[in-house]
Amino acid sequence: MALGLVAGSGLFAEPALAQQGALGPEWRSYGGDTGSTKYSPLNQIDRGNLADLRIAWQWESVDGRFDLDELREGYPNLQVPNDISAVRISNLKATPLMAGGVLYISTPLSQIAAIEPTTGETLWVNDPRSYASGIPTMMLGFSNRGLAYWTDGDLERLIMGTGDAYLVAVDAKTGDVVLAFGDEGRVDLMDGIPRARRSPAPMNYSITSAPVVCGDVVIVGSAISDQPRFREAPPGYVRGFDARTGELLWTFHTIPQPGEFGHETWEDDAWQHTGNANVWTLMSADEELGYVYLPVGNATNDHYGGHRPGSLLFANSLVALECSTGTRVWHYQLVHHDLWDYDPPAAPNLIDITVDGRVIKAVAQVTKHAFTFVFDRETGEPVWPIE
Repeated sequence: MALGLVAGSGLFAEPALAQQGALGPEWRSYGGDTGSTKYSPLNQIDRGNLADLRIAWQWESVDGRFDLDELREGYPNLQVPNDISAVRISNLKATPLMAGGVLYISTPLSQIAAIEPTTGETLWVNDPRSYASGIPTMMLGFSNRGLAYWTDGDLERLIMGTGDAYLVAVDAKTGDVVLAFGDEGRVDLMDGIPRARRSPAPMNYSITSAPVVCGDVVIVGSAISDQPRFREAPPGYVRGFDARTGELLWTFHTIPQPGEFGHETWEDDAWQHTGNANVWTLMSADEELGYVYLPVGNATNDHYGGHRPGSLLFANSLVALECSTGTRVWHYQLVHHDLWDYDPPAAPNLIDITVDGRVIKAVAQVTKHAFTFVFDRETGEPVWPIE
């Protein structure tokens, strides 16, 4: 498993900044920016010179130093199957970040590495040893899709959710654990989550996608297995943490509790045992509005609903919250009482569009059922009628 870079003339020259998208040559969020535009203004590579690109360097993942025998020997209590395909150490999914002239990447084993972008040299590695807790039960093996970058202009931190459900903070310059964050550098994300456990193995609650940063708030989802054999599972609450201290600032109950909006949509007290309704994929944020957008997944389980009657808010919904408080601003449920695993599979894209001569700050959510839902991202009003 390797990360490669292609070389062209003047790759890191500073271009004019775009109104939306990545900041010049920087790529500080999984989607380029917190709006998930995935746009870079760099223009040195185009159709005219694409054929001239050559590999400048390749980087072998630091997970490559592990094999199954070493994991079993080093961690006798670790349940590692004999089938290497179930472990998936080589399953490199993360999008590297580029900040301050350094590349940062997370690995399937939840290690963080800093890479010199012109040579591919590894500058430092931080290993929280999350694999010691075993393989999560998501059928993904070890998996990590990325990390978040936060700075106040002085401090620079990389913040990541690990396979064993901790939120960790690392100094971006040195790779050292930020001891002032949480409990000596980490926050236990299973705290406050009903039915979440690390033991007995396998774990039933994990973090596989990058958090999103909105101002000084780090917002985190979760990965929870939703396979048909389960009736009960942990709920997928979304939480906001202080980027400096790791303090829990707020919790949004994606499965509403008694007295909360939407609780009545969980009939026969299904909220007491049903889980999921989690954000397993990426989120997006509009820092100017101060809103974060959650693509909330389906309830337990994804193909049977006999034990969870009702329309089940906020499962299968796009939900806008205030970043600072976690207060719901608006929501739209894309599928009522999902039986088809039709949960949103990707971060919503924040886009500015012109419709009938009117400029609209919009949010667009792609779906598994071949529709794109587009809303005014401030009010939640559909841009086009939904029938």
